[in-house]
Amino acid sequence: MEEILTDIQQTIAASPTPAAEFGRLSRGRQREVFFLLPRPIQQSLVEDMDREQLQQFVRRLDPDEVADVLGLANEDTRGDALRRLDDNRREKVEFLLGFSPESAAGLMHLDYVTVGAHRTLDEVARRVKRHEARTGRVPTIFVTDDEELVGELPGQILAMTDQGSVDLYDYVHETPAVTYDTPEEEVVDVFRTNPESSIAVLDDDGSILGVIYAEDLLRIIEEEAAETLYEFTGVQEEESILDGPLAKVRHRYKWLIINLGTAFLAAGAVGVFEDTIAAFTLLAVYMPVVAGMGGNAGTQSMAVTVRGIALGQISLSTGSRAVINEVVAGGANGFITGVLVAVIASVFNQSPLLGLVLGVSMVLNLVIAGFFGTSIPLVLDRIGKDPATSATIFITTATDVLGFFIFLGLARTVL
Repeated sequence: MEEILTDIQQTIAASPTPAAEFGRLSRGRQREVFFLLPRPIQQSLVEDMDREQLQQFVRRLDPDEVADVLGLANEDTRGDALRRLDDNRREKVEFLLGFSPESAAGLMHLDYVTVGAHRTLDEVARRVKRHEARTGRVPTIFVTDDEELVGELPGQILAMTDQGSVDLYDYVHETPAVTYDTPEEEVVDVFRTNPESSIAVLDDDGSILGVIYAEDLLRIIEEEAAETLYEFTGVQEEESILDGPLAKVRHRYKWLIINLGTAFLAAGAVGVFEDTIAAFTLLAVYMPVVAGMGGNAGTQSMAVTVRGIALGQISLSTGSRAVINEVVAGGANGFITGVLVAVIASVFNQSPLLGLVLGVSMVLNLVIAGFFGTSIPLVLDRIGKDPATSATIFITTATDVLGFFIFLGLARTVL
């Protein structure tokens, strides 16, 4: 089943007429496929649909899903689709479209009921049944006291037999709440701190606007992870695995040109020692070892530092201890790996001096990696730049250029 869905997504993404491919699917499969597509491809698909096809697609979706789809359409198409909805659904969709899609309100559902804390379970059950009969969905039950949120009432409480003597306060679970304009990243943080089944979304006056379920946040968490990976590798967030080759070229070439410039800096450092390399050609064999180890160590330090910045554990003003720790750790790791590479060079190349140069170079380059891998993200964060996006290129440049200068400079002196 998963393989079939992947094939369908790839067919739609690659087609010059995605709406035609989408139209061949059953209505149940259309819903499943659409919400698995990357947002740029969803956008292209909605833009390619005619108004009749769009109307047929959104007709059986839940109001929050309709809002997600129509949010991708142009204003005229959106207005036409809204006019064709029944009054109740149109009111809900227009309500949801009034909020930012990247806020708590953009994530919320309207499948909830509110009941006063003084109500009996019989009254609560009737309220739930009316909502379920009207929408086909089992609602979340929020208990309020004088319009103020008290908490969530688990649905299984309604199955209790002795309902007349129940005090709702005895069964209400405290539920986390956010305001409608809370950014989705902060909503995820609230969920991580309070791993509840739902989060209440409140208006400015504390009244309940909607509910967010745990499964709604999984997509945001996955997108955050993908975004971090994209930033580390220089890939734009909007790029998808389903994009064609021209789109991938457009997304990546600028970053590759920047990396080409830094590669020329490293090449320039090597060129200074051209005579040394010509005299000791064996040095060329070990140059990638020195540069590669420095780059890897720098990336490790950067990853830890960026995470500390994101969690608020460190800043430039408080980062001196972290820099020192990474430098010391780099020196220790450099000694361990330096001894290994020195032994290998001494045994296989019959050159203890070459082994000494390699060992010392490894220690110094990993010290450099620890220093720049920690300090560069802190400096970038201080000046308002995203360290995850920008730090890698500076760190690898520093470890490559300085690593080559140390290694080849020592070789010229010793050998």
